Amino acid sequence: MTPTTETMVGIGGAAESTDMVLNIGPQHPSTHGVLRLKLVLDGERITRAEPVIGYMHRGAEKLFEARDYRQIIMLANRHDWLSAFSNELGVVLAVERMLGMEVPERAVWTRTLLAELNRVLNHLMFLGSYPLELGGITPIFYAFTEREELQHVMEEVSGGRMHYMFNRVGGLKEDLPAGWTTRARTAVADVRSRMDRFDDLVLGNEIFRGRTRGVGALTPQAVHAYGVSGPIARASGVDFDLRRDEPYLAYGELGDVLKVVTREEGDCLARFECLLEQTHNALDLADACLDRLAELPPGPINQRLPKVLKAPEGHTYAWTENPLGINGYYLVSKGEKTPYRLKLRSASYNNIQALVELLPGTLVADMVAILGSMFFVVGDIDK
Repeated sequence: MTPTTETMVGIGGAAESTDMVLNIGPQHPSTHGVLRLKLVLDGERITRAEPVIGYMHRGAEKLFEARDYRQIIMLANRHDWLSAFSNELGVVLAVERMLGMEVPERAVWTRTLLAELNRVLNHLMFLGSYPLELGGITPIFYAFTEREELQHVMEEVSGGRMHYMFNRVGGLKEDLPAGWTTRARTAVADVRSRMDRFDDLVLGNEIFRGRTRGVGALTPQAVHAYGVSGPIARASGVDFDLRRDEPYLAYGELGDVLKVVTREEGDCLARFECLLEQTHNALDLADACLDRLAELPPGPINQRLPKVLKAPEGHTYAWTENPLGINGYYLVSKGEKTPYRLKLRSASYNNIQALVELLPGTLVADMVAILGSMFFVVGDIDK
């Protein structure tokens, strides 16, 4: 007799508790990049979340090993396309540290100025796009209006709109155009005069506050466990900012202007508030840098380099407070004209991991609010 197998299929009440796996993406949501979220749902509630990354991976860390120290600036420029100047900065600081190179004072202050202008450009994108993801379309138009004002001065000084390629090992590509500091000061003042649109229009909106207050709270313990940094970490009460705690460039002389913005709640609203208040402070820092540049005597903006630049054998780690968090470059040299190894620690890569802890237990409707408040660029995750 042929053996038979019996299968019992239950239908009815048991089916109601069946988990559903839902894929969010991969698609290209606005400018943040191609991300996929794999969610396990129990009804409308998320029980498990897994960010699936790698759709934009370029292998930049391996490409670093086949480019010389001038060419790698271009590769590092692109992973966070909203923070291009800051990305360049981390690379050149690492190489300069390996070389033991002193950078001219004008270059130090100009780098600090441009880094803060780049910070404002980065933050404005998220100040506009986050309300858009929650259904408010108006702020994105205001954000792009302010971005254009600053983009004009950044484009004038560097020649680029997104990928500035203005940093060089030893300083900057060239000196500032005649009259540029006056135009930059005017742009900063104009943007500052209209920032109350975000204070009033967004923070003053009861729908926005209802969608973000108490939603997606990230604990300080989770911040430390996942290596979260930047405005997201400070919104959870983690009071750490490299510009103040391990100063680089000219930040050591800007302690009276630099304000490290923190909140205790750790929710979506706190993250937005930190980002907005940090934008105000970046404009103040830019003004302080312009004041200092006006006092400096004429001088060089860079160091003269040999035709073939080689870093001595050894290793170093340089980290900077990028707009989205801590960016680190671990550089290993064998004394050649190319890095033996250049490892990138990007802010978005660590920040996005916290979704594994943030999303379970929340509603699908709140997933969009939480995801948008993490302020990431997917190219910065995938590298």
